[in-house]
Amino acid sequence: MTDIYMPRLSDTMEEGVISSWVKNVGDKVATGDVLVEIETDKAVMEYEAYEDGYLVKQSVSAGDTVPIGAVIGVIGDSPDAVPEESAPAAAPAEKAEEAPATEAAAPAPAAPAETAPAAPSANGAAARPRTSPLARRLAKEYGLDIEKISGSGPKGRIVRADIEAAAKQQAAPAPAAAAPAAPAAAQAPAGAPQEAFDDGRASEELKVSNVRKVIARRLTQSKQEVPHFYLRRTIDAEGLKEFRGQINAQLADTGVKVSFNDLIVKAVATTLRSHPEVNTSWVDDKLLQHHRINVGVAVAVDAGLVVPVLHDTDKTPLSEISTKTRELAGKARDNKLKPQEMSGGTFSVSNLGMFGIDSFSAVINPPEAAILAVGAMKQEAVVRDGEIAARNTIALELSVDHRAVDGAVGAAFLKDLAEVLENPMRIIL
Repeated sequence: MTDIYMPRLSDTMEEGVISSWVKNVGDKVATGDVLVEIETDKAVMEYEAYEDGYLVKQSVSAGDTVPIGAVIGVIGDSPDAVPEESAPAAAPAEKAEEAPATEAAAPAPAAPAETAPAAPSANGAAARPRTSPLARRLAKEYGLDIEKISGSGPKGRIVRADIEAAAKQQAAPAPAAAAPAAPAAAQAPAGAPQEAFDDGRASEELKVSNVRKVIARRLTQSKQEVPHFYLRRTIDAEGLKEFRGQINAQLADTGVKVSFNDLIVKAVATTLRSHPEVNTSWVDDKLLQHHRINVGVAVAVDAGLVVPVLHDTDKTPLSEISTKTRELAGKARDNKLKPQEMSGGTFSVSNLGMFGIDSFSAVINPPEAAILAVGAMKQEAVVRDGEIAARNTIALELSVDHRAVDGAVGAAFLKDLAEVLENPMRIIL
């Protein structure tokens, strides 16, 4: 028997949602077969089997939220094998970075009460309450004293549901002390469903995907914790437009078509080679210098925004960047991205030009130090050699983490990037 653990499918993943089981109990499984689709903090991803056998148990159901390292299923040698009950904390230490699977399904307590004083430890000090790492982090975010929350998990362990229930109780308004009791005739019968408050907007609550929740949390964290500053530059895109036409004419027989975004992504990677100080990250009060240039390309999907990564972008030919970008974008929309295709980014590009957006400010994707926002190409009246002329232009805006990159350093990078794009032969040199 081999337990299947909830894997870490992205560098920021803490838990996953079982989107659907591809294999059913009793099905034969071969190495490389897709077992289950898992919704992570970034996308819905396929999880493949690493050995041959039969799926003899599904420990969790579709829709369940499961922490990393928890057992989600069991593979046996035969379809009739009867799996033993998996211990909730049986996951290896390096895999189990969260609470066991049973915690994810533990019901929230009806009303979180303060715990009794903790039993003293051997040295006389009060024992620290048992908590999961996620529960401790959430308690800190909500401003809760975790020692005053009772746990509903195994052996009184405090889990996510306990923290969220305590946060709701804390946020609930206290009842008015002097409010008179409603007349008996006006009171709703016990157990009757309560009418939703009608504020005149005819609103309904929509189901929020795990991806959307994490996007909301991470982008809020980015804007709150990362000191953004913004640098703007409008480039003359006449040369870029002509260069793209020449390249696509040469590639016509191959079926490859290079977009303006492909050219910009390659130009970013080329410029980062001469500005390695921008290819950095600020993590836990440490400045990390990245020796590989991996450019992420933002892609809009139904679940939200995902950022597939082009690894070693500076060393990748332009035609391959074009092909790979389209392949990754298609896989993102079909929820087929693999973990390695979404990890390791050192810089991101977000292009809204195809929507006619002139310019915008992008939010940095931690732990990267910068992201480039690209607007639409449009004709503008510009002065060249003392005369007014109509020229195609593109607005660029660089969002920068001031902890890792200073203003002058970011400005020098954007200046050189503009020069590369205005003299596009330099993109491929």
